[in-house]
Amino acid sequence: MVKKMYEPKASGGFKNKYLKAGFLILLAFLGAYFVFLQDSTRVTSKKVYSENQNHPFSHLKGYQQILYLQESFVRNAKSIKPSVVSINKLIKIDSPEFTDHSIAPSNSWLSKFKHWFSELGRSTYRMEGLGSGVVLDNHGHIITNHHVIENVEKLLIRFGDGREFTAKIVGTDPKTDLAVLKIFSLKSFPVPVFGQSDDLKVGEWVMAIGNPYGLDGTVTVGVISGKGRTDLGITLFENFLQTDASINPGNSGGPLINLQGKIVGINTAVAAIGAGVGFAIPIEMAVNITQQLIDTGSVERGWLGIGIQSLTPELAQSFKIGPGKTGVLVNNVDLETPANKGGIERGDIIIQYDGKSISSAKSLQYLVADTRVGKTVAIKVIRKGEEKTLKIKIGRMES
Repeated sequence: MVKKMYEPKASGGFKNKYLKAGFLILLAFLGAYFVFLQDSTRVTSKKVYSENQNHPFSHLKGYQQILYLQESFVRNAKSIKPSVVSINKLIKIDSPEFTDHSIAPSNSWLSKFKHWFSELGRSTYRMEGLGSGVVLDNHGHIITNHHVIENVEKLLIRFGDGREFTAKIVGTDPKTDLAVLKIFSLKSFPVPVFGQSDDLKVGEWVMAIGNPYGLDGTVTVGVISGKGRTDLGITLFENFLQTDASINPGNSGGPLINLQGKIVGINTAVAAIGAGVGFAIPIEMAVNITQQLIDTGSVERGWLGIGIQSLTPELAQSFKIGPGKTGVLVNNVDLETPANKGGIERGDIIIQYDGKSISSAKSLQYLVADTRVGKTVAIKVIRKGEEKTLKIKIGRMES
């Protein structure tokens, strides 16, 4: 009896011990899980807090767009810099201390050879920065401004990676302030992507890259402030892009690029009237001129054979031109010229050329010069109060 009463009690105690152990294990597991969650939440909170500390304005609307814009500037600067060069003048320095009078040349060929050999390698040069340039093609042609290399005999081209080359002048065009140089290397050159300045809109972001004051690879940022700027007195044929991106001395000849990293202009000048007024040659004009210089060594320009002057309000009133009309007055027509043969007369008011409105004498000069020789264009004039459209075959301007 005692044994039977004792066995069930022992069996029940054994089961209770296992239940208690399992319960304790479960509690321990749940506790560890909650501790892990708490630590994980604390780490995540610290990370979020850290990110908010690094980007305090990340919660503001449009902040991400600003970051994208910044990334565009960084990406474009990195991609275009390898194709931008600094153009330098080499100035020979005489070194009289190296002269060896004991090998003075005489009439004998041996003495002359010794003198030439003693002088070989003794010439030293100092380098003077002139401006900037940009690679045009993989053949080593470089675009720059005419005024950068004017009257310079020996040129040294330096890339951002430290490579240096002597350059020869392929051709220049002072009328547009453009020039082409040529360098040679067995290694290929980094060629940039060229865009379309015609597609630019006033207010678009642009970047100017060059070497102002000898500071290689300088990047400035701004917007397109205007297009088709003329009557600036910079060149004969003007059609400049205006920008507030800083173009300082040494930037001349460098590229002006858009947000896509494409070259849309060649930086040329900064206005003396104040800061933030810089000018660049449209890339279409630059490539057209430089390609002609490469192919033929000269530039072919269109020609009408007329004398013109801008239409002032007084002239517009005297010729009874309605308000809002712009154009130029023809004050002379040479004989046996495209204009004479095409029917243009003295006293005509040219208001449109090849579908483009005319606002000044400079704008008409540029459009005619930029026209392919032999092309027939429509010119709209006002003659005695009536509009007429004339068809004129463009001739070649003589140098």
